[in-house]
Amino acid sequence: MTTQNRLSFDSNHTSSQPSDLPSSETEATPSLAAPEQFQWTQQWYPVAVVEFLDLKSPHAMQLLGKELVIWHDQQGEWHCFEDRCPHRLAPLSEGRIEVDGTLMCAYHAWRFDAKGHCLDIPQSLDLDTAKRHRANPRSCAIAYPTQVQQGLIWVWPDASEASQSLSQERSPRIVPELEELSDRVIKLHWYVRDFPYGWDFFMENVADPAHVPVSHHGIMGNRYRDANYYTMNTIRKVSAQEGFAFEIQPVSGTLKQAIHDFQPPCLMRAESTYKSGGKMILALYASPTRPGWCRHIGCQVLVKDKDGKTPPGLGFFAWPMPVWLGHVLAPLFLHQDLVFLHYQEQRMGDLTQGNWLETVYTPNPQDKMVITLRQWIKTRAGGGIPWQCDPQLPPPQRDKEQLFDVWQNHTKDCQVCRTALNRIQITKGVAWISAVVCFGLAVMLDARSQALYAMTHPDASLGLMAPPLEFWELVLCSVAFATGGYLLQRFSRMFYVYEFDHAHND
Repeated sequence: MTTQNRLSFDSNHTSSQPSDLPSSETEATPSLAAPEQFQWTQQWYPVAVVEFLDLKSPHAMQLLGKELVIWHDQQGEWHCFEDRCPHRLAPLSEGRIEVDGTLMCAYHAWRFDAKGHCLDIPQSLDLDTAKRHRANPRSCAIAYPTQVQQGLIWVWPDASEASQSLSQERSPRIVPELEELSDRVIKLHWYVRDFPYGWDFFMENVADPAHVPVSHHGIMGNRYRDANYYTMNTIRKVSAQEGFAFEIQPVSGTLKQAIHDFQPPCLMRAESTYKSGGKMILALYASPTRPGWCRHIGCQVLVKDKDGKTPPGLGFFAWPMPVWLGHVLAPLFLHQDLVFLHYQEQRMGDLTQGNWLETVYTPNPQDKMVITLRQWIKTRAGGGIPWQCDPQLPPPQRDKEQLFDVWQNHTKDCQVCRTALNRIQITKGVAWISAVVCFGLAVMLDARSQALYAMTHPDASLGLMAPPLEFWELVLCSVAFATGGYLLQRFSRMFYVYEFDHAHND
Protein backbone atom coordinates (compact mmCIF):
# COMPACT_ATOMS: atom_id res chain seq x y z
CA MET A 1 0.00 0.00 0.00
CA THR A 2 1.42 3.39 -0.92
CA THR A 3 1.95 6.19 1.56
CA GLN A 4 -0.88 8.23 0.04
CA ASN A 5 -3.27 5.27 0.23
CA ARG A 6 -2.31 4.60 3.85
CA LEU A 7 -3.04 8.22 4.77
CA SER A 8 -6.38 8.06 3.00
CA PHE A 9 -7.26 4.81 4.78
CA ASP A 10 -6.38 6.27 8.18
CA SER A 11 -8.38 9.41 7.48
CA ASN A 12 -11.58 7.56 6.55
CA HIS A 13 -11.42 4.66 8.97
CA THR A 14 -14.92 5.19 10.37
CA SER A 15 -14.81 2.36 12.89
CA SER A 16 -12.25 4.20 14.97
CA GLN A 17 -13.25 7.86 14.72
CA PRO A 18 -16.41 9.97 15.06
CA SER A 19 -18.41 10.10 11.85
CA ASP A 20 -18.93 13.87 12.08
CA LEU A 21 -15.21 14.72 12.19
CA PRO A 22 -14.66 17.70 9.84
CA SER A 23 -13.07 16.55 6.62
CA SER A 24 -10.46 19.34 6.79
CA GLU A 25 -8.90 17.59 9.78
CA THR A 26 -8.83 14.07 8.40
CA GLU A 27 -8.65 13.71 4.68
CA ALA A 28 -5.36 13.54 2.85
CA THR A 29 -4.57 16.33 0.44
CA PRO A 30 -6.45 15.47 -2.79
CA SER A 31 -3.86 17.02 -5.10
CA LEU A 32 -0.55 15.45 -6.00
CA ALA A 33 1.31 18.27 -4.29
CA ALA A 34 2.37 17.43 -0.75
CA PRO A 35 0.98 19.71 1.99
CA GLU A 36 3.23 22.28 3.60
CA GLN A 37 5.47 20.64 6.19
CA PHE A 38 6.15 21.89 9.67
CA GLN A 39 9.86 22.36 10.37
CA TRP A 40 10.61 21.35 13.96
CA THR A 41 14.01 23.03 14.17
CA GLN A 42 12.80 26.37 12.79
CA GLN A 43 10.75 27.31 15.86
CA TRP A 44 11.01 28.99 19.25
CA TYR A 45 10.66 26.72 22.29
CA PRO A 46 10.32 27.76 25.96
CA VAL A 47 12.91 25.94 28.05
CA ALA A 48 12.91 27.69 31.45
CA VAL A 49 11.31 30.31 33.68
CA VAL A 50 13.74 33.11 34.51
CA GLU A 51 12.60 33.73 38.09
CA PHE A 52 13.18 30.09 39.07
CA LEU A 53 16.81 29.91 37.93
CA ASP A 54 20.04 30.56 39.81
CA LEU A 55 21.74 33.38 37.89
CA LYS A 56 25.18 32.34 39.09
CA SER A 57 25.18 28.85 37.62
CA PRO A 58 24.89 27.37 34.12
CA HIS A 59 21.90 25.09 33.63
CA ALA A 60 21.73 21.89 31.59
CA MET A 61 18.73 21.59 29.27
CA GLN A 62 17.50 19.24 26.56
CA LEU A 63 15.56 20.09 23.43
CA LEU A 64 14.74 17.82 20.46
CA GLY A 65 17.34 15.43 21.83
CA LYS A 66 20.08 18.08 21.86
CA GLU A 67 22.08 18.60 25.05
CA LEU A 68 22.08 22.35 25.78
CA VAL A 69 23.27 24.73 28.49
CA ILE A 70 21.72 28.11 29.30
CA TRP A 71 23.57 30.76 31.28
CA HIS A 72 23.27 34.37 32.37
CA ASP A 73 26.02 36.93 31.77
CA GLN A 74 26.91 40.06 33.72
CA GLN A 75 25.02 42.23 31.23
CA GLY A 76 21.74 40.57 32.20
CA GLU A 77 21.39 38.48 29.04
CA TRP A 78 20.63 34.77 28.76
CA HIS A 79 22.48 32.59 26.28
CA CYS A 80 22.21 29.02 25.05
CA PHE A 81 25.11 26.84 23.89
CA GLU A 82 25.42 23.24 22.93
CA ASP A 83 26.43 21.59 26.19
CA ARG A 84 29.91 20.58 25.19
CA CYS A 85 33.25 22.30 25.22
CA PRO A 86 34.90 22.18 21.75
CA HIS A 87 38.14 21.07 23.40
CA ARG A 88 37.24 17.60 24.67
CA LEU A 89 33.42 17.76 24.73
CA ALA A 90 33.17 18.14 28.51
CA PRO A 91 29.75 19.50 29.61
CA LEU A 92 29.75 23.28 29.88
CA SER A 93 26.80 22.98 32.28
CA GLU A 94 29.35 21.73 34.84
CA GLY A 95 31.40 24.90 34.35
CA ARG A 96 31.38 28.33 35.92
CA ILE A 97 30.11 31.81 35.14
CA GLU A 98 33.07 34.10 35.78
CA VAL A 99 32.98 37.64 37.22
CA ASP A 100 33.64 39.08 33.75
CA GLY A 101 30.44 37.44 32.46
CA THR A 102 32.09 34.66 30.47
CA LEU A 103 31.34 30.95 30.64
CA MET A 104 34.30 28.82 31.72
CA CYS A 105 34.69 25.13 31.10
CA ALA A 106 35.84 23.85 34.48
CA TYR A 107 37.83 21.01 32.90
CA HIS A 108 40.67 23.04 31.33
CA ALA A 109 39.53 26.67 31.93
CA TRP A 110 38.66 27.52 28.33
CA ARG A 111 36.39 30.60 28.43
CA PHE A 112 33.66 31.69 26.03
CA ASP A 113 31.82 34.95 25.41
CA ALA A 114 28.11 35.38 24.73
CA LYS A 115 28.47 34.41 21.06
CA GLY A 116 30.52 31.31 21.79
CA HIS A 117 33.89 32.78 20.80
CA CYS A 118 36.78 31.29 22.73
CA LEU A 119 38.55 33.97 24.78
CA ASP A 120 41.17 31.98 26.65
CA ILE A 121 43.13 28.76 26.20
CA PRO A 122 45.51 28.90 29.18
CA GLN A 123 47.53 25.83 28.18
CA SER A 124 48.87 27.58 25.03
CA LEU A 125 52.63 28.10 24.67
CA ASP A 126 52.37 31.88 24.47
CA LEU A 127 49.92 34.66 23.64
CA ASP A 128 50.48 34.44 19.90
CA THR A 129 49.83 30.71 19.95
CA ALA A 130 46.69 31.25 22.01
CA LYS A 131 45.42 33.85 19.55
CA ARG A 132 46.03 31.53 16.64
CA HIS A 133 44.17 28.68 18.33
CA ARG A 134 41.27 30.94 19.32
CA ALA A 135 40.98 32.22 15.74
CA ASN A 136 40.16 28.71 14.54
CA PRO A 137 36.34 28.32 14.26
CA ARG A 138 36.69 24.90 15.85
CA SER A 139 37.53 26.60 19.16
CA CYS A 140 34.05 28.14 19.37
CA ALA A 141 31.12 26.85 21.38
CA ILE A 142 27.95 26.32 19.35
CA ALA A 143 25.52 29.13 20.22
CA TYR A 144 21.76 29.06 19.59
CA PRO A 145 19.43 32.07 19.20
CA THR A 146 17.94 32.90 22.59
CA GLN A 147 15.50 35.48 23.90
CA VAL A 148 13.39 36.23 26.97
CA GLN A 149 9.71 37.04 26.64
CA GLN A 150 6.99 37.05 29.29
CA GLY A 151 9.42 35.68 31.85
CA LEU A 152 10.34 32.62 29.76
CA ILE A 153 13.64 31.75 28.09
CA TRP A 154 13.06 30.78 24.47
CA VAL A 155 15.57 28.84 22.36
CA TRP A 156 15.71 28.36 18.59
CA PRO A 157 17.31 24.91 18.12
CA ASP A 158 19.15 25.63 14.87
CA ALA A 159 22.57 27.25 15.13
CA SER A 160 23.19 27.49 11.37
CA GLU A 161 23.91 30.90 9.94
CA ALA A 162 21.08 30.52 7.42
CA SER A 163 18.58 30.03 10.23
CA GLN A 164 19.62 33.13 12.20
CA SER A 165 17.60 35.57 10.06
CA LEU A 166 14.51 33.34 10.15
CA SER A 167 14.69 33.24 13.94
CA GLN A 168 14.44 37.03 13.94
CA GLU A 169 11.40 37.00 11.67
CA ARG A 170 9.32 34.63 13.78
CA SER A 171 7.96 35.35 17.23
CA PRO A 172 7.51 32.91 20.11
CA ARG A 173 4.02 31.68 20.95
CA ILE A 174 3.38 34.20 23.70
CA VAL A 175 0.09 35.02 25.44
CA PRO A 176 -1.14 38.31 23.87
CA GLU A 177 -3.15 39.27 26.95
CA LEU A 178 0.05 39.49 28.99
CA GLU A 179 1.28 42.23 26.67
CA GLU A 180 -1.67 44.43 27.63
CA LEU A 181 -0.93 47.03 30.29
CA SER A 182 -4.27 46.54 31.96
CA ASP A 183 -5.34 45.94 35.53
CA ARG A 184 -7.97 43.58 34.13
CA VAL A 185 -5.32 40.97 33.36
CA ILE A 186 -4.04 38.80 36.22
CA LYS A 187 -1.19 36.39 35.58
CA LEU A 188 -0.77 33.68 38.15
CA HIS A 189 2.62 32.05 38.72
CA TRP A 190 4.45 29.99 36.13
CA TYR A 191 5.06 26.31 36.79
CA VAL A 192 7.76 24.19 35.14
CA ARG A 193 8.12 20.42 35.24
CA ASP A 194 9.79 17.61 33.30
CA PHE A 195 7.38 14.75 32.58
CA PRO A 196 8.22 11.11 31.77
CA TYR A 197 6.07 11.07 28.65
CA GLY A 198 6.44 12.57 25.21
CA TRP A 199 5.45 15.91 23.73
CA ASP A 200 2.74 14.32 21.58
CA PHE A 201 1.09 12.66 24.57
CA PHE A 202 1.13 15.92 26.49
CA MET A 203 -0.58 17.71 23.60
CA GLU A 204 -3.01 14.83 23.09
CA ASN A 205 -3.98 14.99 26.76
CA VAL A 206 -4.65 18.74 26.80
CA ALA A 207 -6.57 18.46 23.51
CA ASP A 208 -8.99 16.14 25.33
CA PRO A 209 -11.32 18.00 27.73
CA ALA A 210 -13.40 14.83 28.18
CA HIS A 211 -10.85 13.33 30.56
CA VAL A 212 -10.89 16.25 32.99
CA PRO A 213 -13.85 15.40 35.28
CA VAL A 214 -12.83 11.73 35.27
CA SER A 215 -9.05 11.87 35.73
CA HIS A 216 -9.25 14.94 37.96
CA HIS A 217 -12.19 13.75 40.02
CA GLY A 218 -12.60 15.80 43.16
CA ILE A 219 -10.54 18.72 41.85
CA MET A 220 -12.14 19.54 38.49
CA GLY A 221 -15.51 17.84 38.53
CA ASN A 222 -17.03 14.49 39.37
CA ARG A 223 -16.37 11.33 37.38
CA TYR A 224 -19.91 10.06 37.90
CA ARG A 225 -21.83 13.28 37.30
CA ASP A 226 -19.81 15.33 34.81
CA ALA A 227 -18.63 12.85 32.16
CA ASN A 228 -21.23 14.13 29.68
CA TYR A 229 -21.67 14.34 25.92
CA TYR A 230 -20.39 17.29 23.91
CA THR A 231 -19.01 17.84 20.46
CA MET A 232 -16.04 19.80 19.17
CA ASN A 233 -16.42 22.17 16.22
CA THR A 234 -13.57 23.46 14.10
CA ILE A 235 -13.06 27.22 14.38
CA ARG A 236 -9.63 27.39 12.72
CA LYS A 237 -8.72 24.97 9.97
CA VAL A 238 -5.57 22.91 10.01
CA SER A 239 -2.34 24.62 9.03
CA ALA A 240 1.19 23.26 9.19
CA GLN A 241 2.55 26.41 10.80
CA GLU A 242 -0.48 27.71 12.72
CA GLY A 243 -2.06 24.50 13.95
CA PHE A 244 -5.83 24.45 14.50
CA ALA A 245 -8.53 25.28 17.03
CA PHE A 246 -11.78 23.69 18.23
CA GLU A 247 -14.76 24.98 20.17
CA ILE A 248 -16.58 22.80 22.69
CA GLN A 249 -20.38 22.65 22.27
CA PRO A 250 -22.50 22.84 24.24
CA VAL A 251 -21.12 24.63 27.28
CA SER A 252 -23.11 24.90 30.47
CA GLY A 253 -23.37 26.86 33.67
CA THR A 254 -21.71 30.26 33.64
CA LEU A 255 -19.64 29.59 30.51
CA LYS A 256 -20.34 31.30 27.20
CA GLN A 257 -17.58 29.70 25.11
CA ALA A 258 -14.72 27.21 25.51
CA ILE A 259 -11.92 26.98 22.93
CA HIS A 260 -8.83 24.78 22.70
CA ASP A 261 -6.25 26.30 20.38
CA PHE A 262 -3.16 24.34 19.31
CA GLN A 263 -0.32 26.63 18.23
CA PRO A 264 2.70 24.54 17.22
CA PRO A 265 5.22 23.66 18.27
CA CYS A 266 4.63 24.24 21.94
CA LEU A 267 1.37 25.92 23.01
CA MET A 268 -2.08 24.61 23.78
CA ARG A 269 -4.21 27.59 24.75
CA ALA A 270 -7.40 26.62 26.60
CA GLU A 271 -9.66 29.67 26.80
CA SER A 272 -12.92 29.79 28.76
CA THR A 273 -15.12 32.87 28.30
CA TYR A 274 -17.81 33.47 30.89
CA LYS A 275 -21.22 35.01 30.31
CA SER A 276 -20.13 37.96 32.43
CA GLY A 277 -17.32 38.70 29.96
CA GLY A 278 -14.42 37.45 32.07
CA LYS A 279 -11.94 34.88 30.78
CA MET A 280 -9.73 32.14 32.11
CA ILE A 281 -6.79 31.27 29.85
CA LEU A 282 -4.61 28.25 30.47
CA ALA A 283 -1.29 28.72 28.68
CA LEU A 284 0.00 25.15 28.49
CA TYR A 285 3.45 24.88 26.92
CA ALA A 286 5.37 21.70 26.22
CA SER A 287 8.80 21.38 24.65
CA PRO A 288 10.08 17.99 23.43
CA THR A 289 13.24 17.32 25.38
CA ARG A 290 14.18 13.70 24.64
CA PRO A 291 12.28 10.54 23.60
CA GLY A 292 9.69 9.74 26.23
CA TRP A 293 10.08 13.11 27.99
CA CYS A 294 8.85 16.68 27.65
CA ARG A 295 9.18 19.90 29.61
CA HIS A 296 5.90 21.54 30.63
CA ILE A 297 5.68 25.24 31.44
CA GLY A 298 2.27 26.65 32.24
CA CYS A 299 0.26 29.34 33.96
CA GLN A 300 -3.25 30.67 34.40
CA VAL A 301 -4.22 34.09 33.06
CA LEU A 302 -7.45 35.59 34.39
CA VAL A 303 -9.17 38.48 32.63
CA LYS A 304 -11.68 40.42 34.71
CA ASP A 305 -15.10 41.25 33.28
CA LYS A 306 -16.27 44.81 32.58
CA ASP A 307 -17.39 45.18 36.20
CA GLY A 308 -13.93 44.26 37.47
CA LYS A 309 -14.95 40.85 38.77
CA THR A 310 -12.27 38.14 38.58
CA PRO A 311 -13.49 34.90 36.98
CA PRO A 312 -12.92 31.55 38.69
CA GLY A 313 -9.66 29.87 37.84
CA LEU A 314 -8.53 26.27 37.84
CA GLY A 315 -9.97 25.11 41.16
CA PHE A 316 -8.03 26.00 44.29
CA PHE A 317 -4.91 26.51 42.17
CA ALA A 318 -6.20 30.02 41.42
CA TRP A 319 -6.36 30.96 45.10
CA PRO A 320 -3.82 33.52 46.35
CA MET A 321 -0.77 31.62 47.58
CA PRO A 322 3.03 31.84 47.52
CA VAL A 323 4.64 30.63 44.30
CA TRP A 324 6.43 27.77 46.06
CA LEU A 325 3.15 26.52 47.53
CA GLY A 326 1.54 26.56 44.10
CA HIS A 327 4.45 24.46 42.85
CA VAL A 328 4.17 22.00 45.73
CA LEU A 329 0.43 21.54 45.19
CA ALA A 330 0.63 21.20 41.39
CA PRO A 331 1.37 17.43 41.48
CA LEU A 332 -2.00 16.89 43.18
CA PHE A 333 -3.43 17.68 39.73
CA LEU A 334 -0.64 16.79 37.31
CA HIS A 335 0.10 13.32 38.66
CA GLN A 336 -3.48 12.29 37.99
CA ASP A 337 -2.62 12.44 34.26
CA LEU A 338 0.99 11.34 34.54
CA VAL A 339 0.15 7.82 35.63
CA PHE A 340 -1.90 7.30 32.44
CA LEU A 341 0.28 9.05 29.90
CA HIS A 342 3.56 7.36 30.81
CA TYR A 343 2.20 3.85 30.34
CA GLN A 344 -0.10 4.85 27.46
CA GLU A 345 2.91 6.04 25.47
CA GLN A 346 4.70 2.76 26.08
CA ARG A 347 1.73 0.74 24.84
CA MET A 348 1.20 2.99 21.83
CA GLY A 349 4.86 2.72 20.92
CA ASP A 350 4.57 -1.05 20.85
CA LEU A 351 1.38 -1.16 18.78
CA THR A 352 0.89 1.77 16.43
CA GLN A 353 3.93 1.68 14.13
CA GLY A 354 2.63 4.85 12.49
CA ASN A 355 -1.05 3.84 12.23
CA TRP A 356 -2.56 5.55 15.26
CA LEU A 357 -6.17 5.24 14.07
CA GLU A 358 -5.71 1.53 13.47
CA THR A 359 -4.83 1.03 17.12
CA VAL A 360 -7.42 3.10 18.98
CA TYR A 361 -11.22 3.12 18.95
CA THR A 362 -12.58 6.68 18.96
CA PRO A 363 -16.28 6.66 18.03
CA ASN A 364 -17.34 9.85 19.88
CA PRO A 365 -16.91 13.51 18.83
CA GLN A 366 -15.00 14.32 22.02
CA ASP A 367 -11.94 12.78 20.34
CA LYS A 368 -12.05 14.97 17.23
CA MET A 369 -9.27 17.29 18.36
CA VAL A 370 -7.05 14.38 19.40
CA ILE A 371 -7.57 12.75 15.99
CA THR A 372 -6.78 16.03 14.27
CA LEU A 373 -3.58 16.37 16.30
CA ARG A 374 -2.45 12.88 15.28
CA GLN A 375 -3.28 13.61 11.65
CA TRP A 376 -1.40 16.93 11.85
CA ILE A 377 1.68 15.12 13.16
CA LYS A 378 1.43 12.49 10.43
CA THR A 379 0.59 14.63 7.40
CA ARG A 380 1.95 18.08 8.30
CA ALA A 381 4.85 17.46 10.69
CA GLY A 382 6.86 14.67 9.10
CA GLY A 383 5.29 11.93 11.19
CA GLY A 384 6.92 13.03 14.41
CA ILE A 385 9.82 14.81 16.07
CA PRO A 386 13.20 14.54 14.28
CA TRP A 387 15.22 13.62 17.35
CA GLN A 388 18.89 14.55 17.40
CA CYS A 389 19.57 11.41 19.45
CA ASP A 390 18.54 7.76 19.60
CA PRO A 391 14.73 7.87 19.10
CA GLN A 392 14.15 4.71 21.15
CA LEU A 393 11.74 5.17 24.06
CA PRO A 394 13.17 4.40 27.50
CA PRO A 395 11.65 1.35 29.24
CA PRO A 396 8.54 1.92 31.34
CA GLN A 397 9.15 2.98 34.93
CA ARG A 398 7.71 0.32 37.23
CA ASP A 399 8.82 1.97 40.45
CA LYS A 400 5.99 4.38 41.29
CA GLU A 401 8.20 6.40 43.60
CA GLN A 402 10.53 7.05 40.67
CA LEU A 403 7.63 7.72 38.30
CA PHE A 404 6.21 10.37 40.62
CA ASP A 405 9.58 11.94 41.41
CA VAL A 406 9.26 15.68 42.03
CA TRP A 407 12.79 16.46 43.22
CA GLN A 408 14.63 15.46 40.04
CA ASN A 409 11.98 16.81 37.67
CA HIS A 410 11.27 20.12 39.37
CA THR A 411 12.52 21.02 42.85
CA LYS A 412 16.27 20.68 42.34
CA ASP A 413 16.18 23.18 39.47
CA CYS A 414 13.66 25.60 41.00
CA GLN A 415 15.32 28.24 43.12
CA VAL A 416 11.99 29.29 44.65
CA CYS A 417 11.17 25.78 45.84
CA ARG A 418 14.67 25.05 47.11
CA THR A 419 14.61 28.24 49.17
CA ALA A 420 11.21 27.35 50.61
CA LEU A 421 12.34 23.80 51.36
CA ASN A 422 15.43 25.06 53.20
CA ARG A 423 13.24 27.33 55.33
CA ILE A 424 10.85 24.49 56.09
CA GLN A 425 13.75 22.24 57.09
CA ILE A 426 15.10 24.95 59.42
CA THR A 427 11.64 25.50 60.91
CA LYS A 428 11.20 21.75 61.37
CA GLY A 429 14.53 21.53 63.18
CA VAL A 430 13.61 24.45 65.43
CA ALA A 431 10.26 22.82 66.21
CA TRP A 432 11.85 19.52 67.23
CA ILE A 433 14.54 21.22 69.30
CA SER A 434 11.86 23.32 70.96
CA ALA A 435 9.87 20.15 71.71
CA VAL A 436 12.88 18.59 73.43
CA VAL A 437 13.67 21.77 75.34
CA CYS A 438 10.07 22.18 76.54
CA PHE A 439 9.89 18.58 77.65
CA GLY A 440 13.24 18.87 79.42
CA LEU A 441 12.11 22.03 81.21
CA ALA A 442 8.88 20.30 82.20
CA VAL A 443 10.80 17.40 83.73
CA MET A 444 13.18 19.77 85.54
CA LEU A 445 10.28 21.88 86.82
CA ASP A 446 8.47 18.80 88.11
CA ALA A 447 11.62 17.49 89.77
CA ARG A 448 12.21 20.87 91.43
CA SER A 449 8.62 21.01 92.61
CA GLN A 450 8.82 17.51 94.00
CA ALA A 451 12.07 18.35 95.81
CA LEU A 452 10.60 21.50 97.34
CA TYR A 453 7.52 19.58 98.35
CA ALA A 454 9.66 16.92 99.99
CA MET A 455 11.63 19.56 101.88
CA THR A 456 8.51 21.27 103.19
CA HIS A 457 6.58 18.04 103.80
CA PRO A 458 9.12 15.53 105.13
CA ASP A 459 6.43 13.02 106.08
CA ALA A 460 4.61 13.08 102.70
CA SER A 461 5.16 10.69 99.83
CA LEU A 462 6.73 12.31 96.77
CA GLY A 463 4.53 10.27 94.47
CA LEU A 464 1.39 11.82 95.83
CA MET A 465 2.14 15.34 94.63
CA ALA A 466 0.52 16.37 91.35
CA PRO A 467 2.81 18.18 88.87
CA PRO A 468 2.28 21.94 88.82
CA LEU A 469 0.27 23.70 86.11
CA GLU A 470 3.42 25.00 84.47
CA PHE A 471 4.54 21.39 83.97
CA TRP A 472 1.45 20.59 81.90
CA GLU A 473 1.81 23.81 79.94
CA LEU A 474 5.37 22.87 79.01
CA VAL A 475 4.35 19.31 78.10
CA LEU A 476 1.56 20.71 75.92
CA CYS A 477 4.03 23.03 74.20
CA SER A 478 6.38 20.08 73.67
CA VAL A 479 3.61 18.04 72.06
CA ALA A 480 2.60 20.99 69.88
CA PHE A 481 6.18 21.58 68.69
CA ALA A 482 6.74 17.87 68.07
CA THR A 483 3.48 17.64 66.11
CA GLY A 484 4.43 20.70 64.09
CA GLY A 485 7.83 19.19 63.30
CA TYR A 486 6.21 15.92 62.26
CA LEU A 487 3.71 17.69 59.99
CA LEU A 488 6.49 19.76 58.42
CA GLN A 489 8.43 16.54 57.83
CA ARG A 490 5.41 15.00 56.08
CA PHE A 491 4.77 18.16 54.09
CA SER A 492 8.41 18.50 53.00
CA ARG A 493 8.12 15.10 51.31
CA MET A 494 5.93 16.85 48.70
CA PHE A 495 9.10 18.55 47.44
CA TYR A 496 10.56 15.11 46.68
CA VAL A 497 7.78 12.77 45.62
CA TYR A 498 3.99 12.63 45.44
CA GLU A 499 2.49 9.24 44.68
CA PHE A 500 -1.07 8.98 43.38
CA ASP A 501 -3.50 6.10 43.00
CA HIS A 502 -6.82 6.55 41.20
CA ALA A 503 -8.25 3.49 42.92
CA HIS A 504 -8.21 5.37 46.23
CA ASN A 505 -9.34 8.77 44.92
CA ASP A 506 -12.88 8.67 46.21
